[in-house]
Amino acid sequence: MQTDSLFYRLFQTVPELFFELIGRSPSDSEGYEFCSVEVKQTAFRIDGVFLPPAETPNAPVYFVEVQFQRDKLLYRRLFAEIFLYLRQNPTVEQWQAVVIYPARSVKPIEQAIDRLLLNSSFVVEIYLDELGEIASLPPSVGVIRLTIESPERTPEAARQLIEQIQRSPQRLGDGDRIIELIETIVVYKFPQLSRQEIEAMLGLSELRQTRVYQEAREEGREEGREEGRQEEGRSLILRQLNRRFGEMPERLRSQVQQLSIERLEELGEALLDFAAMTDLERWLEAHPHENQ
Repeated sequence: MQTDSLFYRLFQTVPELFFELIGRSPSDSEGYEFCSVEVKQTAFRIDGVFLPPAETPNAPVYFVEVQFQRDKLLYRRLFAEIFLYLRQNPTVEQWQAVVIYPARSVKPIEQAIDRLLLNSSFVVEIYLDELGEIASLPPSVGVIRLTIESPERTPEAARQLIEQIQRSPQRLGDGDRIIELIETIVVYKFPQLSRQEIEAMLGLSELRQTRVYQEAREEGREEGREEGRQEEGRSLILRQLNRRFGEMPERLRSQVQQLSIERLEELGEALLDFAAMTDLERWLEAHPHENQ
C-alpha cells in the first residue's frame, strides 16, 4: 500500500483528521493548508506541511512524516529539512514535527545527538497500533487507524466506521468525504477488487441510493463549485496584478487571497484604474477581507 500518497490525500482532504490525531480540537485546523514545501536552493522537498492561515501567521507550522519502513537516518534527514525551512522562513515562531509510525518496531534506534529534540515538545511520535480498537476511537482517528488494519479485519472495521459517521450528530467535516476516504483506504488494501465489489463489501451501494445521501452529496458539490470559482478568481486577479506591477509582496498577496468572491469581483473592476502598487494597498485598506 502506498502509504505516503494515501496519508497525503487523507490530510489534504480532511485536515481535521490530523489535528484530532495529535490531540487538538478539529476546529484548530480551520484555515490550515496541507501541502508539499520546497526548500529553495537545496535538493530538499518536505512532503507534508500544515501551514497556518494567513490571518494567524504565528500559529504553529506542523511538519508531518509518515514512516512505514525503517530508516536509520530518518531523524537526521527530517531535522535537516526542518531547520533549512526555518532558516529560510525566519517569521516562523512555533513548529512541531509529527512522525507517524505503524508500530514502534519501525522506529529507528535513537542516536544521542537526536535525543534533545526527540525528548522535547517539538517532536510528537504516534504509533497507530497503540491508538486502540477502531470501535473505541472517534471516527476521525479511526479512519487513520484503518490504514494498518489487517486485510481480514478491514471490511468489518470499515463498516463500523461508516455506521459511526452516519450516526454522528456532528459529522467531522463532510461525512461524505470521510466515507470516500474510507473507501479509498479499502481500495488500496484490495487492489484486485473492482470499485463495485468494494462498494458491495462496505454496503455503500445501498447507502448511496438513500435520499439523505443524495442531498448531502449535492450540497457538497455546490460548495465545491463555489470554492472553485473563488480559487479561479484569486488566481486571475493575482496574475493580472503581477503582470502590471511585477512580483507582489507576500503581505499583499495574502490579503488578496483572503478576499471573498464578491470582493474579488470588485477588485477586478478597480484594478483597471490602478497606476501603481500603492493603489492596491489603499484599496485593500479600504476593503478589509471578510471571514470566509
